[in-house]
Order: sequence, then structure tokens, then C-alpha cells
Amino acid sequence: MTQSIKSVGVFCGSASGKGHDYRADAGLFGAHLGHQQLSLVYGGGRVGLMGAVADSCLSHGGQVYGVIPKALVDKEIAHPDLIDLIIVSDMHERKAKMAEMADAFLVLPGGTGTMEEFFEQWTWGQIGYH
Repeated sequence: MTQSIKSVGVFCGSASGKGHDYRADAGLFGAHLGHQQLSLVYGGGRVGLMGAVADSCLSHGGQVYGVIPKALVDKEIAHPDLIDLIIVSDMHERKAKMAEMADAFLVLPGGTGTMEEFFEQWTWGQIGYH
């Protein structure tokens, strides 16, 4: 039995990156999610690549869910237009909640935090957690 993908979790930076136009690429991916009626589950910010993918998904008819630790609500400037913004206690709870909500994951450019999120999901996949 195959499971259909209805929601995609995205890990990416809260900055837009340097050199390549990563923001445009994030926007294209968000538009694709919206057009395909796939829900986006992401870090909850409205800035950087996180904001670009969320804004684009929303403007193309997608449903967007953010998961953000309480300590980062002000720092990452929480997105005001989401279907739901889930505030959690810490980063571990954020990753666990995103894994619970998303059927699949995509990693866009980011920093060490993005890489840590990627490696944790990869490990969880290897041991059958996700």
C-alpha cells in the first residue's frame, strides 16, 4: 500500500543566502506546493527563505502551518498569515512536531541549524521513526 503525500515539511534558512537567488528558488517551490494543493509545514518565520516559501505557497492557494519555539517567535518574526502557528517549547519539540505533521521533507539552503534538522530527519528515517 502506498501512502500519498499531502504535506511537505521544509527545512531552510531564516536568511536569504548570498550569491545565488535562493529566495526565488524557495518561492518557486512554495508555488508548486500551492498549485498541487500540498500543505507546507515549516519553521514559522516570515523572513529569509522560510518566509519566501511560505508567502509563495499561501499566494498560490496552499495551506501553511508553522512550528516555532517560543524563544524564536520574536527573533524570527513569526508569520502572521498562516493557517496555524504552533508555538513549542524548544527546537527538539519543533522537529518532532514537524515530523508528526509532514509526510515528506525537503531541505533548502540554510546554515548549521538547517543541516542539523536534515541529519535528524535522515536518522529518524533510518530507524523507522519517520
